[in-house]
Amino acid sequence: MAPGKYVANKITIKWATNRSQNTPLKIQAICRKSYIVTLLQSVAIIRARRQFMIKMNNIVKSFGGQPVLSDVTFETREKEIFGLLGPSGAGKTTIINILTNQLDADGGSHSIGATPFETGLMLDEDGLYPRLNCLENLNVFAGIYGIPRNKSMEALKRVHLEDASRKAVNTLSKGMRQRLALARAILHEPTVLFLDEPTSGLDPVTARGIHKLIQTLRENGATIFLTTHNMDEAVKLCDRIALLHRGKIVEQGAPAEICQRHNAVKTVPDLEAVFIKLTGVELE
Repeated sequence: MAPGKYVANKITIKWATNRSQNTPLKIQAICRKSYIVTLLQSVAIIRARRQFMIKMNNIVKSFGGQPVLSDVTFETREKEIFGLLGPSGAGKTTIINILTNQLDADGGSHSIGATPFETGLMLDEDGLYPRLNCLENLNVFAGIYGIPRNKSMEALKRVHLEDASRKAVNTLSKGMRQRLALARAILHEPTVLFLDEPTSGLDPVTARGIHKLIQTLRENGATIFLTTHNMDEAVKLCDRIALLHRGKIVEQGAPAEICQRHNAVKTVPDLEAVFIKLTGVELE
């Protein structure tokens, strides 16, 4: 190789010749320094991109000529719990479907800082196999993800369903079925987790158990996108929230800060009072 500059993997490498042997040296110190600087710059770019794990910019969507999302814009930071709050029919599930590429938007852009295999979903339609038992259901998905089957029982234990591992899904109560859907969503330890109304219709004890697990997942590094119409749940769990009404985001930020802006802090932040003030509608 002759003396000079060569470009490999977008990094300029300078080669020098040994005066006595006329052979290239491995890499001069200046080249090593350049490589380190380039590497650090690349890490900084990756971190900047991952600072916001979920992004939506000016998303619009209509069904049959009827607008359901209008100029929806928000960002979810890495390792936070972000809550999307609004009544039934506000467009929460539509947003999740667009973010997970199950539905195309009519306009705008969106991105997730994770691959499909790094993403977990717990949606309204759980997609479980009703005739299979709990463990068999998780083993199916373990095979899809290419992870060991022993992870299935670990996931059941995390949602306290290990004693029901041999029960068929069609014999489970609603609360047990929701916990199984959550176990499936976290089976592969996703980087980004979408939870669509995870505690809807559950008794308080079961709901508290799911809340605790969600907080543990965040502490372990997951970014969690949560939809709910339960304002108390949002205050307890979420780092930041967006209030959605008729397909439009009417307010967003940290729950306590939102309530302070709208003078809705009594003994605790009252997000429902803020929502009613902004929209004139009570949550259902």
